[in-house]
Amino acid sequence: MLVAACTLGLLAGPAAGSAYAAGPADPGGGGTRSLEEVGKEIDRLHEAAEKATDAYNGAQERVEKQQKALDGLKKKIGTLRETRGKYTKTAGALARAQYRSGGMPDEAHLILRKTPEAFMRDAVIMRKGQQAAKGVITTLAATESRLDDYAAEAADKLRTLKAGKKRKAAAKKKVERDLEKAEDLESQLAADELDRLIKMEDAAARARQADWLKTGVLDEISGKASKPGKKAIAFATNQIGKDYEWGAEGPRTFDCSGLTLRAWQAAGKEIPRTSQEQWRQLKHVPIRTMRPGDLIIYKHDASHVGMYVGGGEIVHAPRTGRQITVAGAGSLVIKGVVRPDK
Repeated sequence: MLVAACTLGLLAGPAAGSAYAAGPADPGGGGTRSLEEVGKEIDRLHEAAEKATDAYNGAQERVEKQQKALDGLKKKIGTLRETRGKYTKTAGALARAQYRSGGMPDEAHLILRKTPEAFMRDAVIMRKGQQAAKGVITTLAATESRLDDYAAEAADKLRTLKAGKKRKAAAKKKVERDLEKAEDLESQLAADELDRLIKMEDAAARARQADWLKTGVLDEISGKASKPGKKAIAFATNQIGKDYEWGAEGPRTFDCSGLTLRAWQAAGKEIPRTSQEQWRQLKHVPIRTMRPGDLIIYKHDASHVGMYVGGGEIVHAPRTGRQITVAGAGSLVIKGVVRPDK
């Protein structure tokens, strides 16, 4: 998104009787709203959808990890069941052998040996047989215990997985609901009103960027992109013009963190899926030491991310209805900068 809702306040209000005063009806019953008010509401809804998208992406990532862990446990359980079957058969064979001997204790069989040599030979065999039988029984018991543990763990992971899927579904509904409201508001605007709204957003973004540049921050930024950073930038900039789609990771569409994820994967570096986790897990660097390829995290809740490409600009996937583009690094409220490669 090229502009936060608060930036619209930077623009002068409409003159009395202007076309801006003829916006859509206020659902709260307060009559019509100005174009600025409609723009703020549309932007608020897109911000809410973006937050919900981050929640959805996080839930999706956790669900995938939980599913993978559950599949691993199922594989272990299957292997242990095969082991249990093998040792159960062995234990059964030992029991049948004892039955065929008439059920007579091994000691009695030894006493009946005709020679001391036969006695000693069979005593050694008997001892080995008893040890083997004991080993089979011990291994079988241990296998049964491990199966019980794995089964309990699998049941717990299954409960966690189901809870994760519920959170994912709830976040999905929230995204869809907010976007539907935003699209409904936009559909009530005439073509010229939509055009003016976009120009207002662009003007507000330029104003914020200009204020950021006036601080002289760009004079302090002189870092050069690392070799992986150059690869990440090349990937990200090659996606310019593709549509934003919430929850998307390419190759045809992306959301903001899906773009940065794939860009750094193309550079050989795995990073977290969501902008919030990118902010939480990646190395923080001061803005003055920022270099191309670093990720700029936006908004107080870290719900948006763009990649710094140099010259005070970023490449990012703004929001639904927009395309991947280059924008001013200061056109949104900066939370901080993180570096995927050390």
